[in-house]
Amino acid sequence: MPKPRSTLAAVLLVTLAPLTACGGAGAGAAGDPDLPLAGTHWTVGAVTVDGSRSKAPEGARVDFAGEGRARGSTGCNHFGAGVAVAGATVTVSPDEVTERGCPDDRQRFETAFLAAFTGPLEGTLEDGALTLASSDGTKRVELAAEASAPLRGTSWQVDGLVSGDTASSLPAGSGEKARFVVGADGRITGNLGCNGFSATAKLDERARTLTVEGPAATTRMMCTGPQMALETKLYELLDGPLSYRLDHRALTLTDGSGEGLTAVAATAQ
Repeated sequence: MPKPRSTLAAVLLVTLAPLTACGGAGAGAAGDPDLPLAGTHWTVGAVTVDGSRSKAPEGARVDFAGEGRARGSTGCNHFGAGVAVAGATVTVSPDEVTERGCPDDRQRFETAFLAAFTGPLEGTLEDGALTLASSDGTKRVELAAEASAPLRGTSWQVDGLVSGDTASSLPAGSGEKARFVVGADGRITGNLGCNGFSATAKLDERARTLTVEGPAATTRMMCTGPQMALETKLYELLDGPLSYRLDHRALTLTDGSGEGLTAVAATAQ
């Protein structure tokens, strides 16, 4: 099914303002209160399209976090969508998807998710679970409330690079292994895309800075070209003071020149 796409930079630089009632004019016309979706974060559990249920891969998520907007990840690509809430009816219009290449299983899930997370859907919110389903029962999205991730002790999966005001997804084939953990023991450890690394790090939560006392110690495995390019970039970045921004389960690290990375919470350590 064709789906609208935009450039990576345009997608990842979408600015989402605070959401007011997560709906537009005409909401609650029958006197029913709108579903309280503003500022909520959800993990996708599964989607159903035409009777076929697909379990979501790690990282699939939806945030209702802007004026008539939602954003999230299919488990491979990032997406943006228009959202209007009227009582229990949530009308979703996906309009932005990045173009990172996905493994076949994730591509199949992405296609199913974007088909299910579209159009007027009836929402049911109960005990930390949100279900969005079409009135004819052919589409269903199963969501679970997602807890915020602390900076320390969380495995952060690197999913993009930042350069000034421009953000982009990682090149295909470069960053599937790139992740790191800031430990309570004052060390940052992980993988740069191919080789493992370790360095001393100091976290200042008041100033929101993470200072990596590098250069980091690394292993010496052979890497592919894309992996090596990313590894060199991350090795240079993770050496010195970095400003950090933590938004629920998304992390941005930037140095003084505006170069940096973005990461999402994976498995807690």
